[in-house]
Formats: sequence, structure tokens, C-alpha cells
Amino acid sequence: FAQLPAAGRRLCGGFPPFPSRGRSAARPLKNKKGETALRRVLSLIVCLAVWPVPWPAAAAPKAAPQQKKEVKRQAVESTELQFQPPSEGDPIAVFSTSMGEVRAVLYPQYAPMAVENFTGLARQGYFDGTSFHRVLYGFVVQGGDAGGTGTGGASIWNNEPFAPEVSASLRHYPGALCAAKSPESERSILSQFYFVQALPQTLESELQAQLEAAGTPEAVLSAYNAAGGLPYLDYTDTVFGQVYQGMEVVDAIALVEVDENGKPAEDVLINSVTISSYTAS
Repeated sequence: FAQLPAAGRRLCGGFPPFPSRGRSAARPLKNKKGETALRRVLSLIVCLAVWPVPWPAAAAPKAAPQQKKEVKRQAVESTELQFQPPSEGDPIAVFSTSMGEVRAVLYPQYAPMAVENFTGLARQGYFDGTSFHRVLYGFVVQGGDAGGTGTGGASIWNNEPFAPEVSASLRHYPGALCAAKSPESERSILSQFYFVQALPQTLESELQAQLEAAGTPEAVLSAYNAAGGLPYLDYTDTVFGQVYQGMEVVDAIALVEVDENGKPAEDVLINSVTISSYTAS
């Protein structure tokens, strides 16, 4: 978050405007009125929402070159689901990439359509040989477009898109596996996905205060402060998995040289995505 352009870091006076995202991504949660209100405010000012289509050049924020450096992450103790190890038999996705292997546990109980679409496409081999087409250090590593341009995608339902699935149980912590969507329509999720690559750091005071005022649970605040993350995407984008092994690979991908649109100068390939069940043995 702090690695975003300086003009966009201040929550109440600086995120560059962006195209409308259409109607709210999530219906108001009865016990989360404060967080729902906060989400509506943040959705108007967040600067780097994850689209499955490339930004027009005029909409991309201008920033001085960032100093990329190796990310060192410490283990985080939290009661939040995403910081717990997978249970025996949980569905997992194994990403074999040209830079190493990444393993993520999947959460069909919270995002059934996103998981069904992702696993279905993976079993069809859709992701095999594709590349990560959008890599933004300190933000996201995005892939899932067979064309490698960020303008395409597919679904197991005759390529029909579907709507976001959001849950108070899943947040945009580092390593979160999320479904990308278009700003033009809420019902626009296809095959594109991203790993959250937010840097480990505490929340800025303004964001911390707003989250507290919205009634964000203490466990969530503590986890964000310890691990970092993108809380302004909660309740807008779908989290359907979490990296439990290979986050260092995601961080390494984030260090590659990219062009002004975030496309790697040399392709970082997804050799295959294998769907399996977790076993501790």
C-alpha cells in the first residue's frame, strides 16, 4: 500500500479517480453496516483496482520509479482463516511456473462459483502455458488470460461471466488468491486471477482510523497491521484462495522488469495448474 504512488497513498486526499465500478460488489451485510459504508467510500478513491482489461494510458497513475527489493516476510500469528494451515483433504491448486511452484488452498465454502470455475478451467488445461500479464510490485501478480494481453478470459459456463462472491471471512492479505473483474460490470468475472503481493507493513494511520470507525474486527486490524494487505478491496473483489506455500515465488515474480503497463519484459509462464487435495504427509 505504501509502495503505491505518493499521490495515491493518502486515503482522504490523493487516490487518483478511476472509472465507475457499477453497482456495489457486495450486498450490505446486516452486521457490517460500518464496513459497508467504508467500502462505498473507498471504492470511489482507490487507485489500483484489479481489472481484467488494461487501463487506458490516461487513467494509469504516474509515479516515480519504485525501488524494488527482496521481500522479507515474518510468520504472522492470527486467528484469521487465511493464516491457518490447510486441513487434511482441503482442495488446493498447485501452480507450476517458470520461476517456481506456488500452492494455494481453495475456499469453495465462501466462493463456490469462483472455485468451481477456476478448478474446472485448470482441469481442462486452460491455464497451461499462459503468462502473468500484469505484475505490480507491492500490489498484485495477475494472470489467467490465455491471450496474455489482459483483455480476454473464459468460464466453464460457455464463457459467461459471473458476479463477485464476497465474505467477511476472507480478506485481501498477502497471498490471497482473487478473481479479477472489469470496472464496466459487476457480473464480469471470468478466468483472470491475481495474487495479492502487498508488502508487510502496518496500516497508515488514516486508513487504520477509518477501519476502526467502521467497526472492523480487531483480529482483522491486527492481521493487516502484521502482514500488510489491500483492505480497500475487501467487499469488492472475490477472494477464493490463499497461498500457503511458495509466497517467495510470488514475491520473486513481483521483482521482474516490467513495462509501463506492468507486463513483464520477459514472459513469466504458468506451466500448469493442478487441482488436488491437501495432505500433510
